Amino acid sequence: MTTPLSVTDYLRQHIRTVPDWPAPGVQFRDITPLLQNPRVFRVLIDAFVHRYMAPELRPDVVAGLDARGFIIGSVVAYELGVGFVPIRKKGKLPFTTVEETYELEYGSATVELHTDAVKSGDRVLLIDDLIATGGTMMAGRRLLEKQGAIVTEGAAIVDLPELGGSARLRASGLALFTLVGFEGH
Repeated sequence: MTTPLSVTDYLRQHIRTVPDWPAPGVQFRDITPLLQNPRVFRVLIDAFVHRYMAPELRPDVVAGLDARGFIIGSVVAYELGVGFVPIRKKGKLPFTTVEETYELEYGSATVELHTDAVKSGDRVLLIDDLIATGGTMMAGRRLLEKQGAIVTEGAAIVDLPELGGSARLRASGLALFTLVGFEGH
């Protein structure tokens, strides 16, 4: 008789580590194997959906960060029966937008949100594939809050705690939920 794996262990087995990409010394955590296998993909989505079906955590809308947050966030929104809002890289949205610039390790980036994407008071689940430095999620949160929304929680598949992003996000008051943590970058 085999002992059943936890969801975390099961998902961890399906995350590929690519050494020295995109730069020497970086251990890239590749989530594409999670998406390729329909059974694994279902376990992944169900882990989020079951959490956010709870009345106290149920969002009015799910916002996904460009681009892998779109994959997870849109399916979670569909399963919860709520709307999905994309937070895109600058220059990708066709309507009136609000933008937020944030710092990267080498330079800066800007993300945008349509001005009519959320309503004041909307409870929003903000989702991405991975938390590294936390800059993208923090910028997404600020965008949503500029529009009057309430970001109830940030969620991601993977947390890289050594890069400090999850600690910074929690210190800012954002509740976080992640499924798999990887020490080291």
